Amino acid sequence: MPLTRLREFLDHHKVKYVVISHSVAYTAQGIAALTHISGKELAKTVIVKLDGSLAIAVLPASSQVDLSRLNTVTGANAGLASEQEFKDKFPDCQTGAMPPFGNLYDMPVFADESLTRDKEIAFNAGSHLELIRMTWDHFQKLVKPRIERFATGRIGSVAA
Repeated sequence: MPLTRLREFLDHHKVKYVVISHSVAYTAQGIAALTHISGKELAKTVIVKLDGSLAIAVLPASSQVDLSRLNTVTGANAGLASEQEFKDKFPDCQTGAMPPFGNLYDMPVFADESLTRDKEIAFNAGSHLELIRMTWDHFQKLVKPRIERFATGRIGSVAA
């Protein structure tokens, strides 16, 4: 049961969260549509390699990782990790549905700065059937992501 580890962690830290069940979906944009959550508000977890070590990049579902920006902000050689390279790191998760909690999987987390603009964050909970929604503040306190700007291709973004 993929959600167990994450739920236990959140419950241990007395964090309020909501579990959102949905029919099977495999893409972040598909999940956003099913759950009626904006692609800017749903966070996706992308596994990257930084100088050969695995890390988690968290960004809006409507965006993509700009590897050259990630390379610049981390000072590392950044690339996308293959499924083969990371699937064993998440034994309690379905591949492609990993939550952005690198602290549970001994991986650093980089969050795109655009996620800080919303009070809440929603993300895959380890399966292709469930999301968790919680406050950004709680996520930031628990995960301690390094916040940088590395997402590109934001859908519907406008200059303020």
